[in-house]
Amino acid sequence: MAQELASQFVEQLQSAGVRRIYGIVGDSLNPIVDAVRRTGGTARGGVDWVHVRHEEAAAFAASAEAQLTGRLAVCAGSCGPGNLHLINGLYDANRSGAPVLALASHIPSQHIGSGYFQETHPDRIFNECSVYSEMVSTTDQAPGVVRDAIQHAVAKRGVSVVTLPGDIADLDATAPTPSCRPVERGSLTPAPSSLQQLADAINKADKVALFVGIGADGAHDEVIELAAKLNAPIGHSLRGKDVIQYDNPYDIGMTGLLGYGAAAEGIEDADLLVMLGTDFPYDQFLPDTRTAQVDRAAEHIGRRTEVDVPIHGDVLPTLRALLPLVEQKKSDRFLERMLKKHDKLMNKAVGAYTRKAEKLIPIHPEYAASVLDEIVDEDAILTADTGMCNVWTARYIRPLGTRRLIGSFLHGSMANALPHAIGAQLSHPDRQVVSVSGDGGLSMLLGELITVASLKIPVKGVLFNNSTLGMVKLEMLVDGLPDFGVDVPETNYAGVAKAMGFHAQRVVKPGDLEKAYRTAFAHDGPALVEIITDPQALSLPPKITSDQVFGFATAMSKIVLNKGAGEAVSMARSNMRNLPRS
Repeated sequence: MAQELASQFVEQLQSAGVRRIYGIVGDSLNPIVDAVRRTGGTARGGVDWVHVRHEEAAAFAASAEAQLTGRLAVCAGSCGPGNLHLINGLYDANRSGAPVLALASHIPSQHIGSGYFQETHPDRIFNECSVYSEMVSTTDQAPGVVRDAIQHAVAKRGVSVVTLPGDIADLDATAPTPSCRPVERGSLTPAPSSLQQLADAINKADKVALFVGIGADGAHDEVIELAAKLNAPIGHSLRGKDVIQYDNPYDIGMTGLLGYGAAAEGIEDADLLVMLGTDFPYDQFLPDTRTAQVDRAAEHIGRRTEVDVPIHGDVLPTLRALLPLVEQKKSDRFLERMLKKHDKLMNKAVGAYTRKAEKLIPIHPEYAASVLDEIVDEDAILTADTGMCNVWTARYIRPLGTRRLIGSFLHGSMANALPHAIGAQLSHPDRQVVSVSGDGGLSMLLGELITVASLKIPVKGVLFNNSTLGMVKLEMLVDGLPDFGVDVPETNYAGVAKAMGFHAQRVVKPGDLEKAYRTAFAHDGPALVEIITDPQALSLPPKITSDQVFGFATAMSKIVLNKGAGEAVSMARSNMRNLPRS
């Protein structure tokens, strides 16, 4: 009996190690879905179909699985609107370096180009958010396209899109199935002359600071060894948090709008800044100082700030080759000054948010995040929504070298946390997975609570409900604008979750937080802790410019004029005590 093309497609995915496909069934996808059904699911060594409520969530879930496992993950959307819904999650996956294959089902092939019902052109639409995008036109062509899509996604760490008309998927396969052995990425060592140039620059500099990103993954010990040799403080980006913050006596925190500690000042005061595996996008937080940059992607070097010493290579082999070439620094005055500054800021600024907060009502979100950090498992996987939740998790969740924190850190999409958590939990069933959301983000893809409940997976949700879009509110204030259009309708999300079969609790008093967390995390199944937090508690960056202060003050004066002094005083009490002071 001849093999259908759809079965050949699924067989190729299985040979690449794919365990599940996230998506929503639809007419043009039916041949693929039926082929998945015939594999018997993972319980029988086959592939599971994971039915989500929105294709955007399918792409986010696949992105999380791919980021956490390093293996190919797959999502699918039916023709037209179905696969168009994938696009936001695919942008996130591609920018996050997640090896994801997206199947974009298409209208019947004979109608392509005729303005047929639900016609789009996915082979064109997805070009910008993928490393490979191709349409299957014949059964002879299909297996080669699928093989190339798998290879591109894995080798280039990005999204591959295969556009497949439903009628072609239903035909018999006519070409043999090619073997697909994804190539493991090799290690890239810089040219000896570049290494010597970097060593010379380091040896000549009195004060060296290191700035570390996700590209230093796997090189933690070598970065620490280099810092020890150079008496260099280490700052990091948000994605670099998991990589370098733990077991690090040279840590001075994180720079950027979400940052904390002395990182901003530390990298600015250095004679030489060495950027290791980071494509940190916010140039306003990068100093005008002599800079070296080590990056595997040569095209990234120098695009954020002027780079004097460009090094094309992976961080780990670069540091292994560099360490014997650099001299031990004798003075540690710069390092000690930055460490003292960092300690002061952490205790008087970031720490101030949680000090004496156990009695404050509404609950301060910083306190809720701090308590969460103490209670989640040491190897928990946390997913964070974009916005203020990014701030609280970045500042208060410790990586420990065993935890993982992922989010839409480069694409900056709302609503990512819950679907990310679905992919994390399905790919890591034995680990605690905690989705940290704001009410704005959770409500955007609220239907995925149904997905969690229907799958009976033990995802734990922590919801910071302040009934406002807090990050947007802060942006408006910094720009000198009164907040407008940022209010979110007051909603009892715990009640909604209970109706879907969750264990859920609404927490209004800070004294009830710890018990609520522990009860939810011990529950055998999905759970949600909804925390009613202070809507006036806004993140302030570790380094504030005079323009930003002026903008904040201008907005506050407008609030007083338009809404009365009460709200302005309340906001000042929530935030101004935490302004970093010299």
